[in-house]
Amino acid sequence: MSYREQFIWQRSVDLAVKCYELTQHFPKSELYGLTSQVRRSAVSVASNIAEGYGRRTKNEYLHFLHISLGSLRELDTQLIIAQRVKLADNKLFTPLINEVEEMQKIMVATVNKLKT
Repeated sequence: MSYREQFIWQRSVDLAVKCYELTQHFPKSELYGLTSQVRRSAVSVASNIAEGYGRRTKNEYLHFLHISLGSLRELDTQLIIAQRVKLADNKLFTPLINEVEEMQKIMVATVNKLKT
């Protein structure tokens, strides 16, 4: 099975695309600030899932899933800050923040399942 067939990888790629779409609404003055940070965190989630899946052992994969989970938490924080400083219309943030929370739950469940 390829990492591309994994549900969590597919969801994380969708999340990254949504983050890119959201940050297109951010002011140009944020290009090297929160726009860049949000995009990097979102891309990191999917990238670490893919990288970890290609490792030799389950423990190595778990290590990369933990890194991916850390990136999700960074992303959550960055989106909350961007929302509070009103970088885009408030209604654009809610679905994305909810998606990040859902991804965190899925990631934690995946990690816990692999640990057993």
